[in-house]
Amino acid sequence: MAVFNTIVKNRVITGFIIGALVFSCILLGGKFLLALLLLFIIMASREYAQILNNKGFLPFFKVILTVSITMVLITASGYDNLIPLVLVVGTIGSFLAVLFRGRQPYIANVATTILGFLIAWLPCHVCLIRQMGNDVSLFNITFKQGLYFLLFIFFVIMFTDIAAYYFGIKFGKHKLSPVISPKKTIEGAMAGGVCAVIAGIIIGKLIDISLYHSIVLSLIVTIMAQLGDLSESLIKRDAGVKDSGHSLPGHGGFLDRADSYLFSVPVAYYYIKYFILEGGLTFTMIFDLIKKVLYVISG
Repeated sequence: MAVFNTIVKNRVITGFIIGALVFSCILLGGKFLLALLLLFIIMASREYAQILNNKGFLPFFKVILTVSITMVLITASGYDNLIPLVLVVGTIGSFLAVLFRGRQPYIANVATTILGFLIAWLPCHVCLIRQMGNDVSLFNITFKQGLYFLLFIFFVIMFTDIAAYYFGIKFGKHKLSPVISPKKTIEGAMAGGVCAVIAGIIIGKLIDISLYHSIVLSLIVTIMAQLGDLSESLIKRDAGVKDSGHSLPGHGGFLDRADSYLFSVPVAYYYIKYFILEGGLTFTMIFDLIKKVLYVISG
């Protein structure tokens, strides 16, 4: 019991410090948010490479880090349209690294190196969200509308994690994914989802998002957050490791702490871009696109 209480205490203290740091960087934006992302990318990429080493794969860390840092810098600078070019160069570089410094197994080393690029590209959407929308003003401070959306995502994920963790510990009986993550329960996941939607409705009201979009965006974020958590657990389970690292007491590594954001932030970005903000994608346009695709397929 004493050990459990110590673990919970470390988790709460570390979680509070990390939450305060992330929240502050989101508010300040600019170089502060960039510094936070670069710190995460460097540490998470290192953890990713070490996890894969346990599996017997040898992703090229220098290639991953070079491509990752480049993607973060150009995204933060507003040149995210160059991301495809960076990915092409990085993919070619991954093959060249194997060709000239080849170590068995060849295919796995190339594949895991390219997969490592996602450790940076998915979080880059934090910058994209922070930069999106029109200028708004509060207390004579002007900032992009994207700050509101980023805070919405931050709090929805926070309530998802807190509710799923503590409700799962106290009331969880049915395993959500026994093989991949035996400690997670269906009851915890449902509690996380319910609390996320409640939090989303309240925050959406404060930042002037319609009830419909608040509910849908909350569901998207909480579902993707929990899937991201499970997906990171899948990689760790396959590699035979419990945590991605030991840098954060009570939370493991940087990947362990940020896994809820890896899927939720990018998916939320595209929903906000195409369904909430003006001039984006509509359901009518989606149906028209489907019809055109079916027309092409049918000849």
